[in-house]
Amino acid sequence: MIDHVIFSPNLEQAITQIHAAPHRIVFECAGAGTLALWWLHRVAGSSRTVLEASDRYAAAAMIDLLGYEPASFVAIDTAVAMAQQAYQRAFYLVHQGNRVHQTDVPLLGIACTATLATDRTKRGQHRGVIAVQSADSSSTYALTLLRGERDRLHEELVISQLLLRALVVACGLTVDLPLDLLPGESVETDIHPITNLINDLIDRNIETLTILPDGQQVANQPFQGAILPGSFNPFHIGHRRLAETAAAFLQQPVAFELSVSHPDKGQLTAAEITRRMNHFRGRHTLILSHAAMYQDKAAQHPGCMIIVGYDTVTRIIAPHYYGSEAAMYASLDRIRANRCRFLVAGRTRDGHFYTLDDAAIPPAFHDLFIGLSQNDFRIDLSSTDLRQLDTN
Repeated sequence: MIDHVIFSPNLEQAITQIHAAPHRIVFECAGAGTLALWWLHRVAGSSRTVLEASDRYAAAAMIDLLGYEPASFVAIDTAVAMAQQAYQRAFYLVHQGNRVHQTDVPLLGIACTATLATDRTKRGQHRGVIAVQSADSSSTYALTLLRGERDRLHEELVISQLLLRALVVACGLTVDLPLDLLPGESVETDIHPITNLINDLIDRNIETLTILPDGQQVANQPFQGAILPGSFNPFHIGHRRLAETAAAFLQQPVAFELSVSHPDKGQLTAAEITRRMNHFRGRHTLILSHAAMYQDKAAQHPGCMIIVGYDTVTRIIAPHYYGSEAAMYASLDRIRANRCRFLVAGRTRDGHFYTLDDAAIPPAFHDLFIGLSQNDFRIDLSSTDLRQLDTN
């Protein structure tokens, strides 16, 4: 009976069609989903579908994948981040890892993170989140299971069914794949297309892309206010508090600003851009551009206040970052010509709180910098601590 339930004719039909599709996948799971991987391998042809699969069971393994410790290991944001990393890994394996350069292979990053019944009492919900990342969309499927109604095997069964259903949808297949849900259980589905505007930005057909809190995207829209640049990988409470403080101090709106390219680190993929955008959805305005240097940011946002931290200021006034003192002065002159200035937040380091007063600003450029006092803004947490705090 249980063998029939675990691998039904519907499953075999679905997986046969998945293997016949051109899609190649990298699969990341944590807490559940390995049954789905077994199903894929049980049907001949999985080598045409599965590029790589990893089971991130230890917290350290998840942190290694994401590059940070998520606020919650079983959450939509975490699943999306896992799928983004899986997609980038698939891109590497197909486009760089292989001797044959394949350019027309549709890729998918599939992720599953879940907390299920175990041999100890759990206080929280039993739930799972599936995320699928493709070149043009990011999809999530969240399911909360009724506690005490299934053993671990049958909870794993339902989560793996959901994972396979998500894969069927991502491959554009129409095969019916039912879920063994109980009354009162339902799947929350969310699909976010990666619009052509992001590709237009990547291809440099537009200079800036502004994403409003409601998700609306506008190309080349001037912004009236201050900008807070960063990589936001991830976006954390320190960023949010600094933006709130700056908005109150300046009495003007603040937008976050992310450069999608870096002279040393290269260009972000559309999938990675979308992952970082998700941190701001429903809460903040984000401006995307290729302006990696502050002089370029000033040219894009003339008359704008640029919000930075003390550590950034020490680099802005360090000649070796420019190659020469003359190049540094030329950069600061261009920032001044665009009527931009810097609002500087302090930073705790080695037990001392450093502010703008501690920075050796060249006398000719004192007017470009305004400092926040520690009474205005002070967070005595390391970058690692800030990343671990929930920003919701």
